[in-house]
Amino acid sequence: MNTVGQGVKEVRIRDASGAFRIIYIAKFADALYVLHCFQKKTEKTSKADLDLAAKRYRDLLKELG
Repeated sequence: MNTVGQGVKEVRIRDASGAFRIIYIAKFADALYVLHCFQKKTEKTSKADLDLAAKRYRDLLKELG
């Protein structure tokens, strides 16, 4: 998910209740950071969901220095 940030990955889950996404980053030695989780309502991931994950990614980079 380079549209969110470098090294960002996603987990896709589909079950009887729908499709879900978990956007995370695991490139830091101390932790795995979950940036955003949501249930997909449409085929395409919404810009709002991608923007929120990208903002959280930028905030995390600032916090970690």
